[in-house]
Amino acid sequence: MNEEVTRSGKLTKSRVLLIAVFIAGLTTLGIELSASRLLGSVFGTSNIVWANIIGLILVYLTAGYFIGGRLADRYPRFITFYQILAWAAFASGIVPIVARPVLLNAASAVELLDTAVMVGSFLSILILFSVPITMLGIISPFAIRLSIEDTKDAGKVSGRVYAISTMGSILGTFLPVLVLIPWIGTSMTFLVFSLTLISIALFGIALESTRKAFYYLLLPLILIVLSLLVLQGPFKTTQGQIFETESSYNYIQVVERDGIRYLLLNEGQGIHSVYSQSEGATYGTWDYFMAAPFFNPAPTELTDVKRVGIVGLAAGTIAKQYTKVFGPIPIDGWEIDPEIIAVGREYFEMNEPNLTAYALDGRWGLKQSERRYSVIGIDAYRLPYIPWHLTTQEFFQEVYDHLDSNGVIVINVGRTMNDRRLIEAMVGTMGAVFPSLHLVDVPDTFNSILYGTVKQTSLENLVDNFIAMQDQNYDPLLLDVLERAITNIQPIPTTEIIFTDDKAPIEQLTDAIALRFIFEGSMDTLR
Repeated sequence: MNEEVTRSGKLTKSRVLLIAVFIAGLTTLGIELSASRLLGSVFGTSNIVWANIIGLILVYLTAGYFIGGRLADRYPRFITFYQILAWAAFASGIVPIVARPVLLNAASAVELLDTAVMVGSFLSILILFSVPITMLGIISPFAIRLSIEDTKDAGKVSGRVYAISTMGSILGTFLPVLVLIPWIGTSMTFLVFSLTLISIALFGIALESTRKAFYYLLLPLILIVLSLLVLQGPFKTTQGQIFETESSYNYIQVVERDGIRYLLLNEGQGIHSVYSQSEGATYGTWDYFMAAPFFNPAPTELTDVKRVGIVGLAAGTIAKQYTKVFGPIPIDGWEIDPEIIAVGREYFEMNEPNLTAYALDGRWGLKQSERRYSVIGIDAYRLPYIPWHLTTQEFFQEVYDHLDSNGVIVINVGRTMNDRRLIEAMVGTMGAVFPSLHLVDVPDTFNSILYGTVKQTSLENLVDNFIAMQDQNYDPLLLDVLERAITNIQPIPTTEIIFTDDKAPIEQLTDAIALRFIFEGSMDTLR
C-alpha cells in the first residue's frame, strides 16, 4: 500500500513538473512577443527594436540556463523549483507595472524627439526583462535534474523536458498576438501569463508545504492590487486623444486637434490618415497621389481614371480624396489590419460606397485581384520602413501587370534632408519595370512621391494638363495639388540599385539613414 502511495505521489509530482515546464515555455515566448508590443507602442517595431529584444532575451536565457544547472545540482528539491517558478512569474507580472511610468515619460520624449531620454528609457525597459527571463531560463535545466532518477535515462528525460518546453513556447508565440493582446491589451497579457504561471507554482509548493503555499498567495494578490492601481486609464495621454486600442498588428490612436482627426500607429511619430469635414486638402503626402494620372499626355480627363487600387489603405484619406475629385469611381483598398479599417469607418467617415476595403496584405491582395487599375497607390509605411516585399522588382512587375494601358503607380518614399538613398533604391528598382519615372518632394516633410508610368511620359505632360484645366470646372483641390506637384518636381537620380525578392536590404538601408540622421544631430532641426 505504501509503495502504491509513493508511486502515485511521484507520478503526480512528475506530471505537475511537466505542466510547469510547459507553462514556463509558454510564458517565456509570450513575454518576448508582448515585450515587442510594450516597446513598440512607444519606440516602434523597427529591426533595431526587435534585435535588442531578441538579443537581450537570449542573453538572459543563457544566464538562466547556466544558473539553473548550478542551482539544481546544489538544491535538487521540488520546493526550491516551485519557489523559483513563483518568483519568476511575479517578476514577469511586475514588468508592465514598473514599466508604465517609464514608458509614459518615454512617449513624451518620442513626441519631442528627445534622443537622450528615448535611449535611456529604451535601455531601462529592456533591463526590466533581465530578472523574469533569467529566472524562466532556470526552469528547464532544474526540471531535468529533478526528473532524472537513473543517469542512463538522462538523454530521454532531457529530450522530453525540452520538447514540452518548446511546445509551450509554440503556443506562447501565437496566443498573445492572435488572442490576448487584441482582446485584453499588452499589460493585461503580461498579468495573465504571470498569474497562470503562479497558479501552477502554488500548486507545486502546496504539494510540498501547505504553509509555504499560503505565504506565496501574497504574490498574486500584490500583482492584482498593483495592476488595479497602476494600469488603469489610457496608456498614452497624447494631446487630443479620443480613442486608443491594440490590434494583432498595431497600437492604434485617434487624435483630434482643431477639428482635424489623425490616425497614429505604434510610436505615434507618423500620421497614417487625416480627416477633416471642412477641408479636402491635407498638405501632406496623400494629396500628391491625385496627381498620378496627369503624367500621361494632355488632355487627361477625370473620366480616364476607371479604377484605383490602394496598398496601405489605413483610414481612407487617399480614397476619400479620389472620390471627392474623380467621383464615385471603384476603389479597392488593402489594409492588413482589420482593426484599422474599423477605426476608419468609425472615426474617419470611411464609408464611401465606391470603396471596397480588404483586410489583406497588399501584395497578396493585389496578386489575387483580377482587375486592372488606372492608378495603384502604395502608402504602406510601418514607420520608418516600407515593408520589404513592397519594394522589389517582382512586386513592381505585379503592379505593372495590374495597370491598364495608361496606368500609373505612385508610392510614398522616405528620406531626410541630406540622405536620399532610399529614393535612389526605389528609382533603380521601379526603373527596371516602368519606362518613365517622376519624383516630387513633399515640402516640410521627410517624404517624396515617386510615380511610374506604363507609357513613356514626360514632365511636360503634367504642366500641359495643369494649363489645360485652368478655364474648366475642375475641383480647386486638384488644381492646387497639381500646382504643388509641379513646383516641387525633382530630378530622377542615376542609380543601378535593384531590389529583388531574393535580396531587398530595405531595413538595413533605412536603419543606416535613421542612425545617420540621429547621430548628425538632425533631430534638433525639427523642434
